[in-house]
Amino acid sequence: MAKRTFSTLEGFLIFLLVMMTAVTVALLSLLFITSGTIENHKGSGFPVTQSPPDTLGSTATQGSTLTHGSAATQTPPVTSTPEPPLFQNFSGYHIGVGRADCTGQVSDINLMGFSKTGQNARGILTRLYSRAFVLAEPDGSNRVAFVSIDIGMVSQRLRLEVLKRLQSKYGSLYRRDNVMLSGIHTHSGPGGYFQYTVFVIASEGFSNRTFEYIVTGIVKSIEMAHQNMKPGKIFINKGNVEGTQINRSPSSYLWNPPSERARYSSNTDKEMVILKMVDLNGVDLGLISWFAIHPVSMNNTNHLVNSDNMGYASYLFEQEKNKGYLPGQGPYVAAFASSNLGDVSPNILGPRCVNTGDSCDNANSSCPIGGPSMCIAMGPGHDMLNSTQIIGEIIYQRAKELYASTSQEVTGPLAAAHQWVNMSNVTVWLNSTHTAKTCKPALGYSFAAGTIDGFGSFNFTQGTTVGDPFWEILRDQILGKPSEEIKNCHKPKPILIHTGELTKPHPWHPEIVDVQMITVGSVAIIAIPGEFTTMSGRRLREAVQAEFATYGMQNMTAVISGLCNVYTHYITTFEEYQAQRYEAASTIYGPHTLSAYIQLFKALAKAIATDTVANLSSGPEPPFFKQLIASLIPNIVDRAPLGRNFGDVLQPVKSTYRMGEVAEVTFVGANPKNSAENQTHQTFLTVEKYEATSATWRIVHNDASWETRFYWHKGLLGHSNATMQWHIPESAQPGIYRMRYFGHIRKQELLKPAVILPFEGTTSAFEVVAH
Repeated sequence: MAKRTFSTLEGFLIFLLVMMTAVTVALLSLLFITSGTIENHKGSGFPVTQSPPDTLGSTATQGSTLTHGSAATQTPPVTSTPEPPLFQNFSGYHIGVGRADCTGQVSDINLMGFSKTGQNARGILTRLYSRAFVLAEPDGSNRVAFVSIDIGMVSQRLRLEVLKRLQSKYGSLYRRDNVMLSGIHTHSGPGGYFQYTVFVIASEGFSNRTFEYIVTGIVKSIEMAHQNMKPGKIFINKGNVEGTQINRSPSSYLWNPPSERARYSSNTDKEMVILKMVDLNGVDLGLISWFAIHPVSMNNTNHLVNSDNMGYASYLFEQEKNKGYLPGQGPYVAAFASSNLGDVSPNILGPRCVNTGDSCDNANSSCPIGGPSMCIAMGPGHDMLNSTQIIGEIIYQRAKELYASTSQEVTGPLAAAHQWVNMSNVTVWLNSTHTAKTCKPALGYSFAAGTIDGFGSFNFTQGTTVGDPFWEILRDQILGKPSEEIKNCHKPKPILIHTGELTKPHPWHPEIVDVQMITVGSVAIIAIPGEFTTMSGRRLREAVQAEFATYGMQNMTAVISGLCNVYTHYITTFEEYQAQRYEAASTIYGPHTLSAYIQLFKALAKAIATDTVANLSSGPEPPFFKQLIASLIPNIVDRAPLGRNFGDVLQPVKSTYRMGEVAEVTFVGANPKNSAENQTHQTFLTVEKYEATSATWRIVHNDASWETRFYWHKGLLGHSNATMQWHIPESAQPGIYRMRYFGHIRKQELLKPAVILPFEGTTSAFEVVAH
């Protein structure tokens, strides 16, 4: 290997990295002497002691609990909310839908997804929502809940806490087997709600403020769906979506067998699956759509919290169905859930060298001049927000077409299956005579390279299959050496960080993982705890459908629901793993991860098909850590400039605007994260129109509207400004308008606890006129 040289800048950055890492490790060691303090979330609807497992394809290292409806093995309710009587004499399902705000803090927190230092939230483009769907059989005996959440991914800590609160209110009605939580995978939502060290570091600390906000929103959406249940019917439709995707690792995809690739017309999954829900009178209730695409139209230069392209599709569908309601309000709920999006990008113009304009669609995603940092994929719009809307609009329109034309009714019983599995130690049967094993978690070099949607640091490149002595020495000095066992298990991945062997202040990656499936008649929804690539998803769906058919359940539709229950990065095929691009380097349980999941999900399918779910054990319970690394950003009191008050106008609006222009105002502001603690106000802004006939102001937009922007500008010593924009649409009605600002200040007097108080600000009236 040729000797590697470093520029002055690289040398300085490496020195800075070493010093920061050393300081961080030292601080963590001091702060978390009790780092081993954990508790298991007992009583998530199941007893601690379970029946011994039967074989069902599981190995001795895998414990499983699968339940079919309200099996006799469930824990009695602790505090049960009385059930409203259900009308039973009909054909279909009881259907309940609910939507609740789960935005969390929109400042002083890292956005979760790109793991880019400095990509902190500085305002809001749209609210984030949890959308829940509760289904029950006519007699109420079996039920399931599916929840799609506008966050990057569901963390294990979120799920455990949600289940704990549901059990407290409903007893054993909602449990870990029949409640499925799925993140849409926006990269523009707040982090801070994780417990494993890698994700805590990526979030720049744990934020109990945001964690509580998200948990509360998820639980509230389920409560709303529970209360709104009514008899109805479900219909299914499928169709391809064109013009929204590219495979961002096409060279990896080509490692899959030619005979397998020949069966498919594209290197991405173009099929969208939708479930349409209506009441017995045909009144629309809700929609769930699954489609494989990364919500990264908003790139890693963005600082506004939003739900990206899939959230925009939900926004359009709900606005269409909830006429006269503000965004986030109204009875109709439309979820655009994630699927096997691991290698799928919405940036359809493809990777280009931003300095030369040449294509960099190569195995290393690198440019001749500037390397990987110059290789970036662009979306179809003139900026990232426009690209978000273009992609989201296409997805929405296709869903609308499928929704309008659907006629195939979904019928049959509801079932649910779940197990906790130690994914670092699964024996995989490759054939009837040979086995392999999964590995303790580890990340490869190409993980640090990032992707064409967001490059990494220090000039790491994708496709790296050989370690670098410099980084190995640095890692060994700071984190210790990886064992020979973990290095051999992960080959050909060169290990950058041996996370499965790091336990301070807490384990760096999960070992205990949720594996879950729910069936709604002929639809099997597979909860994957990460990001499956295109071909990985195809293999899993095919295997599950075949397993159902083997045991008498023909013509099942297997749907992959992504980013569910616990996050474990990526899952590539064995062949794609050999290429060691970003997705493979991030397949943390080694080259046989996909085979292990296929084996596990086939066991769930068999158990449901043969009605033997109650015979399997639960598996090892995951931990719930009591102490976590707090955010390094302190809470300080807010201060207004001398002679000014919070909410005072600093830069006023103009007196007149035309449609298509941007109305903008700047106020004396306060830190928006205060509003995640004190939710006196449910929005940071409103746009209001004066109604002369009633002499009142009517709200026409809030901060969930895609026409508005809320920017927070952080100053020194608690000073800050807030800028609001209204991008006036062509559909706006001429008339008199005003904009209002709603915030909260942190105030603290000497020797007294801090209090958070609401305030408001209002612009002068302005006129909107036609062109």
